[in-house]
Amino acid sequence: MTTTHKLKGLSKAILLATCSLSASVAVAASNEPEQLYPPITSEVLPELAAKGSYNVGVKTLDLVNPAQFDPATQGQKDRPLKVEVWYPAANTAKAPLSSYTDETRSGKEFTLQADAMRDVAINNKEHYPVIVLSHGYTGYRTIMYYLGEHLASHGYIVVAIDHTDSTNADVDFKNAPFSGFFSTLINRSRDQQFVINYFNEQNNFASKQVDKKSAGVIGYSMGGYGAVNTIGGCYAFNEQTTAMFTGMKDPVQIEKVQQLLNSCAGGQYQNPKIDPRIKAMVAFAPWGGQHAIFDAKAMQNIRVPSLYVAGDLDDISGFEGIKNLYNQTGSQDKYMLTYKNARHNIAPHPAPAIAQSSSELDIGHYYEPSWSMRTINETNKHFVLAMMDCHVKGITTQCEYLDLPQNGDQAVVDAKPLPQWRGFDNRFSTGMDWQQAKPHAK
Repeated sequence: MTTTHKLKGLSKAILLATCSLSASVAVAASNEPEQLYPPITSEVLPELAAKGSYNVGVKTLDLVNPAQFDPATQGQKDRPLKVEVWYPAANTAKAPLSSYTDETRSGKEFTLQADAMRDVAINNKEHYPVIVLSHGYTGYRTIMYYLGEHLASHGYIVVAIDHTDSTNADVDFKNAPFSGFFSTLINRSRDQQFVINYFNEQNNFASKQVDKKSAGVIGYSMGGYGAVNTIGGCYAFNEQTTAMFTGMKDPVQIEKVQQLLNSCAGGQYQNPKIDPRIKAMVAFAPWGGQHAIFDAKAMQNIRVPSLYVAGDLDDISGFEGIKNLYNQTGSQDKYMLTYKNARHNIAPHPAPAIAQSSSELDIGHYYEPSWSMRTINETNKHFVLAMMDCHVKGITTQCEYLDLPQNGDQAVVDAKPLPQWRGFDNRFSTGMDWQQAKPHAK
């Protein structure tokens, strides 16, 4: 490479870095929450990505799951869980739109603009199913806030969990990246089931409005690992995987921990019973399939409708591992959406400005090299709503959005492009594949 080309490349890199830094400094200086989803014409968005008829309220609650196993002390300890709850707001509710403050993996704080009103009254005209939203390792409760707001606007109560020991704030990802992983292995499904139980069975602000017959669970990465277990995909850790993912070396301790890990459906061990309220599960890039963490027979016995979402270049959960989970799942209503040329970051919101001007440690939590995160998020909204409306609320017309041909690229046949996927405008269903258990009704 010539000196001139090197200088041009260096100049370009400096310019890009300066622009990113300027953007984050400008946001910080104005003290205004970042808007990650500026208005965009509906003509390029999937049909079910459109906002629903309800305005959205949001609350932050501090819950406690009593007497849970604590990996740090090897004893019983109350487990605190902070949750963000999105819900249909009362028609009379009027308040400024709120914001969400979180931090990157390296501890840099940022604030994002919400499309929800803080602490307003819930709409008391209907009953709404509870949907649990479960982040990965590491993460935070609002990393998929776009899904929480979207489902709430369509008549759901969405509860996103800060999984204790597993958040960006809990884990020093640079110096001790696996410090919370043992806790994550044990608690993901337990946390999800506890939240469903809490909002369906205990007194809370939404008690009178909860549809106590129907619920759903959505998980990303380790949240997906938990979600598969919650619907009956029992864990099957062996000695090798137990040692590998806990760092233990003593055979006696490994055996005890292996028995502890191999739970099912929210921490059950003997004759586990799946919560009959759970009518649908969505797993984004679920971890564990690549290591045979799940019991194959238990997977075959799953009956809960399930949607798996993956990038075919996922190098964290492994695309083949995710496909194995889909193939092993016994539900007659199962689907798999694949983003071609995507890696693992197929669920989080776009990178905030502070992450864009930081290191790969931060921006690597959000960035997809071949995809727009906005495009992925809008597509996720479409398919998740179709899944919940079809299987949780039983709206049969919404099931049509889940009955698709395998490829959405509109290949040209006999000089004419094939039709786009249902719910997508012409030319905008590209880059994805779809699988389903039932034959496509052409």
